[in-house]
Formats: sequence, C-alpha cells, structure tokens
Amino acid sequence: MAEEMTTQETTVTGANEPETANTAGTVVTESMDDYKREVEASFRKLSEGDIISGTVIAVTEEEVTLDLKYYTSGIIKADQYSEEPGFNLMESVHAGDAVEATIIRMDDGEGNLLLSKKQANDILAWDKLNQFMEENTTLKVRVKGIVPSGVITYVEGIRGFIPASHLSLDYVEDCNPWLGKELDVRVITVDKSKKKLVLSAKAVAREKAQEEQNHRISMLVPGSVVEGTVESIMPYGAFINIGNGLSGLVHISQICIRRIKSPKEVLEVGQSVKAKILNTNDNKISLSMRALEENTTETKADEDDTASINDYVSHETASTSLGSLLANIKLDS
Repeated sequence: MAEEMTTQETTVTGANEPETANTAGTVVTESMDDYKREVEASFRKLSEGDIISGTVIAVTEEEVTLDLKYYTSGIIKADQYSEEPGFNLMESVHAGDAVEATIIRMDDGEGNLLLSKKQANDILAWDKLNQFMEENTTLKVRVKGIVPSGVITYVEGIRGFIPASHLSLDYVEDCNPWLGKELDVRVITVDKSKKKLVLSAKAVAREKAQEEQNHRISMLVPGSVVEGTVESIMPYGAFINIGNGLSGLVHISQICIRRIKSPKEVLEVGQSVKAKILNTNDNKISLSMRALEENTTETKADEDDTASINDYVSHETASTSLGSLLANIKLDS
C-alpha cells in the first residue's frame, strides 16, 4: 500500500512540476507557472513601433539575429544597426550582447520580426547620454572624422563632437593626427532637441594629471631641503618651481628672518633658491626659506661660541723650579 501511495505521489508531482537536468546533472524542478509565463511571453501582443529587448544569438556581415523570448526571432539588418561610419557587425556585435531595437515590420517575409536599432537609439540613447553626463562616466571612443574645429566620434550610435580645445591638455592646432585614435572622454553637453552631443578628452586628461601630481606630492618628505626657481611673485608670497612638474608656495612670512613688505624686496622671477618643505597638506606644497636662514644663523652662532673658547690662550708660563719659588723671598740679615 505504501508503494502505491509513493507511486501516486510521484506521478502527481511529475505532472505538475516537470523535472529537467542542468549542466551539473542536478535535477531542476520547473512549475507549470514557469511554463505559463514563458508561453504568455512568447505570444504577447507586439506592434510596429514598439521597442523590444533581445539577446544576440547570431551575427553575420549582413544581419544580427536576436532571441526575443517570443515565438519568433528578431532580425536587424546591417544598415539598421548603427549610423557610425565604417561600423562592422562582425567586429562590434557578439553573441550574448543585450540589444534594444524598434519593430519596423511584423514579418520580414520569413516569419521573423524586422527590427531597427538605429530607430531605438533615437529614443533611448539620449537618456543614456544624459545619465553618462550626470554620473561623470568615462567613455572610450574612436575618432571617426575630422572637421575644421575638432573631431567626430560616436557614443551609443549618436554622433558626438570633440572640440579641438578639448582634445588634449596641450594646444591642438592640427586635428588630422587624431584620426583613428582611441580616447577616454566625458560627456559635457547633451541636447536631444538639437541632436547635439559634445565630449571632452581634456577633462579626463586633467583628472589623470592631477592624480599623478598628487602622487608625486605624497612622495615629498616634510623637513627635507629642495632647490628650485622662482616662477612667479605675488603680494602674499612666491611660487617656487621645484621640478618634476611641482611648485610650492613660500609665504611672505617664510621668505626671510627680517620683516619685508613685499617678496620683491628679496626675490625676483628666475632666481634660484633653496627652501625647506614645511608640509604637503591638501596636496599643496608649503615651503620656507626662512627656516634655512634660521638654521644657518644658529649654526654660525654655535661656531662663534666655539671659536671664542678656542681663542682664549694664556701667555703666562708656569714654573715649579725651586729657584723661582725662592726668587722673591727676602731673608732678614
């Protein structure tokens, strides 16, 4: 009787929860609800103009095939994938990629949905670009064209412009050498109504340069002495170029021991000086020339004291002879 009950229970369970084996050989139980959801998804109502998500399952030079979890597949022809000049499906699209596209025809003649990623981009890409700008995201792009005032590239299939002044930290006179180069950029302007996308490689380069400079500053040791050149003079002090792309400030109170009204009383641009590193707080280098002058003064004072002691010499001669002791003694006769 127990065996019959066990058999009946197994039969019922098998009817409601089919068993399948995964790649590890473990039996996975799927409920009828799972099948129901998949069936409903595969027969959901779709219309031309809808944006649908899918996963790339095949790529050729002419088209991309998507699994839409629908009763039929989706097809995106090469000319409907991207506006980017020279875009190559085989190089840029891979199996497993997630893609969003617009339905442009319910039947391509072979029972598949005909899709356009370009049309979906016109709606979705601008939201992504706004997000990139808000989150200060660094993007990698390739320069695809040259215009008189900058270069052209593409992000999310949208044409973007990098002004010559935003290509590098240095002045760029000729943009032609930049053609084909890969750049790290940030989005600085997004205007969907005008289809305007402006990018900057300079923003990323400036940030990297600042990080490198902060690292060099962190390697400096407070208390050590450096040599440098006066590069600029301000009412409150002077900036000293100490090399390796670093400059430090000598505050007017740290220029010399005596009180001065202007740094120009003591310093001039181009002058070579030595200074002591006081600190590198907040990645700013604080220097002192006065500290070295004080050290020199103290050292000289110590030397003078030592010299004074050494200069004292007695010119008297000491004698312990008996004749000397008795020379000044008078005896009464």
